[in-house]
Amino acid sequence: MDRQMSYGKERRVSLKTRYRRKVKQLKEMSFKDLMITILLLAPYAMLFVVFIAVPVAIAIFLSLTNFNVVEAPTWAGFTNYITLLTQDEIFLKYVLPNTLEYAIIVGPIGYVLSFLLAWMLAQIQRIPRTILATIIYLPSMLGGVFISIIWKTFFSGDEQGYLNAILMQLDIIDVPIQFLQSPTYLLGIVILVSLWSSMGVGFLALLAGVLNVPQDQYEAGAIDGIKNRFQEMLYVTIPNMKPQMLFGAVMAIVAAFNNGGIGVTLAGVNPTPEYSAQLIINHIEDYGYIRYEMGYAAALAVVLLLLVWLMSKLAYALFGDKD
Repeated sequence: MDRQMSYGKERRVSLKTRYRRKVKQLKEMSFKDLMITILLLAPYAMLFVVFIAVPVAIAIFLSLTNFNVVEAPTWAGFTNYITLLTQDEIFLKYVLPNTLEYAIIVGPIGYVLSFLLAWMLAQIQRIPRTILATIIYLPSMLGGVFISIIWKTFFSGDEQGYLNAILMQLDIIDVPIQFLQSPTYLLGIVILVSLWSSMGVGFLALLAGVLNVPQDQYEAGAIDGIKNRFQEMLYVTIPNMKPQMLFGAVMAIVAAFNNGGIGVTLAGVNPTPEYSAQLIINHIEDYGYIRYEMGYAAALAVVLLLLVWLMSKLAYALFGDKD
């Protein structure tokens, strides 16, 4: 306890010192330097305001209203949130559990797979590494095409479906299984396809991080007693790529909570059969674009934003810079 209190006190002192140092640097800057700094930051600030701050503010406002797109929104206070937590049985019984299960499985497993693949690719020569990295990254770019053609054909519910054909040839089943319309199988299939297509920008960032670890760090580790590749990864590679680890974690979290199109594409309908693969993003689209209850859809979007923010804070606690 005393150690924790001491650490907390030292951290507060460190933050105060850094804040005072920043203030002092700003005071010592000339007017010309200050204007140059403002001009350099202006494009980022403008993009942040236009594409993040303003849409979030509008979503929060609409979540406090009744809005059907046609008529002007009317003030409703916290009615949408109260309805969400007390009356929306579909959300509480299906959507929230499905979203958490999907995110807990796809997020961490996809993240670990991305890192392991990046680490293994870094061990081979440049040309085969580039080819394999392109092949691994490609599904994240062509996910919609592959899902519509390959995966829907593979899991098709007739005898022409590859999986049904294989199972029937092996005499495992006598009648084709409706995989994409079955509540028993649909969410598992969505998770499988999501993992297959999860090697996106986060994977490339992790690969770049592994490749940019200084070679002398490995040599120093060998002198200190590191004996195998696993110890190198644990004690040298990961500590030297914290920024890429953080970026990859955040990208995995955002993708896990926002990747709801796979279930709808596979099932061909929103809501999915018996809400078996209904995620919060599908629930938002259902109320926003099908039922035109934009106020309630905005409340769902705010809840999704809070979930992503909480998970991102957890990722920062694990991989962020503690100094």
